[in-house]
Amino acid sequence: MTNIPKTVESSYSKLSDKYVEIAGTISQTHPSDRALVSTWAESLAGPVLDAGSGPGQWTNFLAQHGLDAHGIDLVPEFVEHAKATYPDLTFEVGSFDAIDAQTGSLSGVLTWYTTIHHQPKDLPAVLAEFARVIRPGGGLLVGFFEWPDLEPFEHVVTQAYRWPMGQLRELIEDAGFDTLETRT
Repeated sequence: MTNIPKTVESSYSKLSDKYVEIAGTISQTHPSDRALVSTWAESLAGPVLDAGSGPGQWTNFLAQHGLDAHGIDLVPEFVEHAKATYPDLTFEVGSFDAIDAQTGSLSGVLTWYTTIHHQPKDLPAVLAEFARVIRPGGGLLVGFFEWPDLEPFEHVVTQAYRWPMGQLRELIEDAGFDTLETRT
């Protein structure tokens, strides 16, 4: 069972068509985001997970960088869209709390603005699950909303959280990761 409130899944489901229209292609992402994800992808070798894959554009982007990429998302409509749009890639409905992957089997996990809806108290368990599935020497790339104080805010879809860089970095390091770089 996921620690994400059911309202997150239902809110994204209701807005899935609009979300795909507004943000469902890689060309709709910021060039600096593409550059950062590209550089990260080039540092990996082996299977990667796009955790919170949405309509699949980042999973496809990772595959275009030569990675064995697959995606999981809570929203069935996103998974259906991703499967139809990128039929050569694997997408599943799933949560981050119990990733269907063996321990140490992935070279990396991309979570691009997808842990933003987790309650702060639940994020350490999610990060621990990412640490479980990523092999030693692998990588985690986290996109999130940075803010001076940890606080909830009304995201366009449903409540989300903004994090101070240092506080989120501490949680990531507590999960067993080394922070190699931070950007705002």
